[in-house]
Amino acid sequence: MAQQLLQDRTPAAYAGVEAYARRHAKEDAGALAWLVLGYARTVDHDYGKAIDPLNRAKAGASELGDYVAYYLGNAYLQTGHTAEALSTLADFGTTFSDSLLVRDAHLAYANALLAEGRPQEVAALLAKERTPVRSELELAIGRAFEATQENDKAAAAFRNLYYNMPTSPEADAAGAELRKLKAKGGLTERRTRADLLFKAKRYGDASDDYRDLLDEVTPAERTGIQLALATSLEKGGRSRDARQIVTTMGPQTGDAEAQRLYLLSETARSTNDEDAMERTLNQLRQFGPSSPWLEQTLLSAGNMFLLKRDYDKAIDHFRELQQRFPNGTRASYAHWKTAWLSFRQGRTDEARKGFEDQIALYPDSNEIPAALYWRARMAEEDGDPTMARTFYQKLSARFRNYYYADLGRQRLKTLHPASSEDVVVHYALLDRVPPLSASGKITASEPPEDNLRLQRARLLSNGALVDLAVRELQAAAAEEGGSWAPPEMARVFQDCGRYDRAIEMLKRTTPSYFAVDLPELPRPYWEGLFPKPYWTDLHKYSSQNGLDPYLVASLIRQESEFNPAAVSRANAVGLMQLLPSVGKSVAKQVKLKGYNASQLYTPAVNMQLGTRYFKSMVDKYDGHFEYALAAYNAGTDRVEDWLGQGKYRDPQEFVESIPFTETREYVQAILRNANVYRQLYGAP
Repeated sequence: MAQQLLQDRTPAAYAGVEAYARRHAKEDAGALAWLVLGYARTVDHDYGKAIDPLNRAKAGASELGDYVAYYLGNAYLQTGHTAEALSTLADFGTTFSDSLLVRDAHLAYANALLAEGRPQEVAALLAKERTPVRSELELAIGRAFEATQENDKAAAAFRNLYYNMPTSPEADAAGAELRKLKAKGGLTERRTRADLLFKAKRYGDASDDYRDLLDEVTPAERTGIQLALATSLEKGGRSRDARQIVTTMGPQTGDAEAQRLYLLSETARSTNDEDAMERTLNQLRQFGPSSPWLEQTLLSAGNMFLLKRDYDKAIDHFRELQQRFPNGTRASYAHWKTAWLSFRQGRTDEARKGFEDQIALYPDSNEIPAALYWRARMAEEDGDPTMARTFYQKLSARFRNYYYADLGRQRLKTLHPASSEDVVVHYALLDRVPPLSASGKITASEPPEDNLRLQRARLLSNGALVDLAVRELQAAAAEEGGSWAPPEMARVFQDCGRYDRAIEMLKRTTPSYFAVDLPELPRPYWEGLFPKPYWTDLHKYSSQNGLDPYLVASLIRQESEFNPAAVSRANAVGLMQLLPSVGKSVAKQVKLKGYNASQLYTPAVNMQLGTRYFKSMVDKYDGHFEYALAAYNAGTDRVEDWLGQGKYRDPQEFVESIPFTETREYVQAILRNANVYRQLYGAP
């Protein structure tokens, strides 16, 4: 009931939890239910209705008393009952000294003091809370100084918030206060704000701020602002405006000119002016032969010609990038593209050397699994099974659950098994591939059952107060150490149906999990990373369509990470990310009565339609899941186009040849993850 309330917050859900709280009024469970009701009203900003349940929660929520007190005090504050807010929060730091809400409570208390006309007390209260910096706290301190007419201190707090935290919810309020005080920031502060907006990909806002600076900066600073403005316009999809700026600027000197030429090249590429791009690239070669802007321009050009299917020009640009900048951040990628496109063009000698050089030059790179696999494939074709076997074995051992490692094991089965008469060959090249670091190895550990924060987290989790529970677990982990905390947090998320948050948290905790064998990572980590929610319906609809349920689970994991409420930028919806138009069409095919687009958020309906839709693609491509998955991600028109670009040895060569990095990695990830699912849970 609590989970449903916090997820939907419908009248029926409120009524259900309240009825439960009244039935268990004399039990701890009842107090927790009242807390959940108050919290839900707070989330709805219906603070008046939060007061009664939170007051009722006080009597039986001793272990969660700090949560009750904080949310009750905040509810009083938001409804104008400042005296009650002050009374509730006055001794919070003393009564609940170990609470994670002390800072929040002090902030709420400070705002109540401001509302009561007692600003002098606020600065003293919050001064010790200013580190680490927090936007809403800076706003409160600024308003306190403003009320005591310490305008310089007020302006300093507002400037810190507005210029150094421009993406915070309080930034606009700070800006309004600065205008009231007529305390405009300096040029350095304003440039900082614009740069931070740009970094946050708020390109339109960054462009506005850069433009406002143009007429006020010195001539020496103007060039940098113009280039920053042009870059933000280009990133924001306004290439013609960006081009006008950099063209009007005229030639510059030093790094500024290299950046200007890069931007000219980018705007030409964006408007599909290939000749202009090449002319600018030639200028940049002459002006800044070692400039990082040339490196970026060559990368952009190589990718452009790759998408245009002008592979010779793509190879030329990628090769030039790698040779000019062999230690650059994109050198490995460029080298791999050169080797791979040579392979696809039938230049076997160049490709063979390219794959080996990839391993020798960039042994830590993301492209190593592909290089090992395709060099082994070439060894097979050259009639050298010993080399092929050795490379496949290295691939399997070092990159255990990678896409190419599984392919390598499949190829090993097709090779004649090694016999005692075979010569053992040592390939020094393989020694270049570094072993997986053992420093981050995770061993199983049990939760510290006597830890009070762990106990509180479990109480909060019982009430579906997932964010509060996870915060307590994080604090407990900081106190206790050990590897128990991530799977415990994952369980909290999963119990509340937030499988996506569990997966994302565990991905951050164990970034190299695909490189290890299953026994090398505690089972709870794997089960959190590869969950099986909605399994009854998932298995049912997968089987109805002749699909491996683990492949479907893997597809869902990639599309939505099992979040039924997920909505993409393209408005694809639900677990399997179906467009409403696709859902409507498939619903007609399966004769789903009473269908409407909102049902795409219902897991069973989404999977019923999604599996049918995916099966149609599998059938279209004669059971080749590689092609079907690529079409699911990028559309059938693109897949038809890619399939028409020459012959492929097999679907694996097609996958590596997909020019869209997102789609290529998508296909590889789903096939890889399906294999992990099978290893974890056995035959479906």
